[in-house]
Amino acid sequence: MSLDRLYPILLLLGSNLFMTFAWYGHLKYKSAPLTAVILVSWGIAFFEYCLMVPANRLGSAIYSAPQLKGMQEVITLLVFAGFSAWYLEQPLKWNHWAGFGLIVVAAWLIFLD
Repeated sequence: MSLDRLYPILLLLGSNLFMTFAWYGHLKYKSAPLTAVILVSWGIAFFEYCLMVPANRLGSAIYSAPQLKGMQEVITLLVFAGFSAWYLEQPLKWNHWAGFGLIVVAAWLIFLD
């Protein structure tokens, strides 16, 4: 795989790490004030955008917009699965994996010609 094809994937991976923390990291701190959680999440999301926008910009030279979105969804699911088990201590059950698997199949279909 050429670096041109790999850069968008790596940027999407980094972006999704930030996004997952911004969206779900606060669930470990339910006593924190909602306003503070929102502001911290926005701060984290800034770094997500700093990676997501270049991922899509660079990736659009190689992948179609639907392919980028499908790729992003699969990466999001993989990052979330690890985050849920490791950080939130809520491992996924068989039905979660089955549902995620169907989304992976949908993303695969996007790449067919």
